[in-house]
Amino acid sequence: MKSRAVISMACMGWLLVTPVLADTPALSGDIIADLERLQRELQQGEHDSVSERSREQARRFEGGNAADRWASALYRQLAAGAETGAGRHEAAADQLRQARRTQEAPQSQRDRWLREEARLRLAAGQVEAAVDLLEEWHSRHSGSVDDRWRLARALAELERWDEAASWVERALVDDPDPGERRQELAAVVFQRAGRGEEALANLEALLNAQAEPEAWRRAAALAHGLGDAQRAAAIWEAGWRLGVLVGEEDLRQRIELHLAAGTPARAAEYMEAALAGETLPDTLANRRLLARAWEEARDRERALDAWRTVAERSDSGEDWQRLGLLAHAWGRLELAREAMQQAQALGSEVDERWLSTR
Repeated sequence: MKSRAVISMACMGWLLVTPVLADTPALSGDIIADLERLQRELQQGEHDSVSERSREQARRFEGGNAADRWASALYRQLAAGAETGAGRHEAAADQLRQARRTQEAPQSQRDRWLREEARLRLAAGQVEAAVDLLEEWHSRHSGSVDDRWRLARALAELERWDEAASWVERALVDDPDPGERRQELAAVVFQRAGRGEEALANLEALLNAQAEPEAWRRAAALAHGLGDAQRAAAIWEAGWRLGVLVGEEDLRQRIELHLAAGTPARAAEYMEAALAGETLPDTLANRRLLARAWEEARDRERALDAWRTVAERSDSGEDWQRLGLLAHAWGRLELAREAMQQAQALGSEVDERWLSTR
C-alpha cells in the first residue's frame, strides 16, 4: 500500500519533506498511520515522547525487509525532528546520518537528509564534519546562494581561507549586492587568502554615513597595508567629511595619512587649524608633526619656524641639530649656526666647522 501523499514536518525553522515515491517500498497502513500520529504529536511539541517512540520503531524495523528498512528511515527522520525541536542538534544529526544510510531511500531524499545533517552539525558546533557533508552535497548539486555562503562561512571558521575565498567568489556571482554581514565575511576571507584588492573592494562597498567607524578604519588600514596610501587617505577623508570619523585620534590619523599619501601641505594646514582651534592639544608631539608636514611640503619659512618652536619647547640638542641642518640646506646660514650653538650648549656633539658657518 502506498502512502496517501507526503509525510512532512516543520520544526525549529527547517522543513524535512519525505515524499513516498513510486520507487520506494510500499508501507502498510498501520505504519503510515503511526508515522502521521507521531508527526501530529511532534507539531504539538511532544519532543521527548516522539523521539523515544520513533527511535524504538526505527530499531524495530531496521533489520527487516525493504519496506521495514524504509519505514525505519522515516522513523529516524521523525526522531531527528523531535531532537531538533528539543535543541539537541547533534543527536538530531546522528538520526539523519542513520536514515541516509538506508539504501531503499531515493538518492534525492538521502541528499536532503545529508544537507539537513550538515546544518545540524553546524548548529552543534561540529564545523569540520559539517564542511565534509556540505562538500559532498555540493558535488551533486549547484545549490543556492545561501548554500554557497554557508559553506564559505564554515570554511572560514576552519581558517581554510583559499577554499573559503573560492566559495565566496561563487556566491558573489549570483549575489552581487549581498548584505552587510556577507560583505564583511567576503572582505575578511579575501584578505586572509591574500586577495587584498578584492577584500578592499568589499569593505568599500559597505562604507556610507550609517557604517560603523570601525568599518572605515579597517578599509583605510587595508588600503594603506596594500601600499595605496592615497586611497587610504581618500577613504579617511570621506569618513571624516561624513561625520563618521570624529575626535582627536581620528583627526590625527587624518593628518598622518595625508603625510603618507604625499599631500603634506594639506596635513600641515589641518594641523595648524586644529592647534589654533584647540581641536588638538598643543603638545610637543603635535608641534613635531606640524613641523614635519611643513618640511615635507618644502614650505621653508613655515618649516623652519615650526622646527624652531619644537626645539625651543623640547630643549633637545637633537631638535636644534635638525633645525641647523635644515637651515643650512636651505641657505639660512645664520640660523644654522645659531641652531648648532644651541645644540652644543645642550650637550650634543657638534663639529666646530658648523659653529663658524658663513
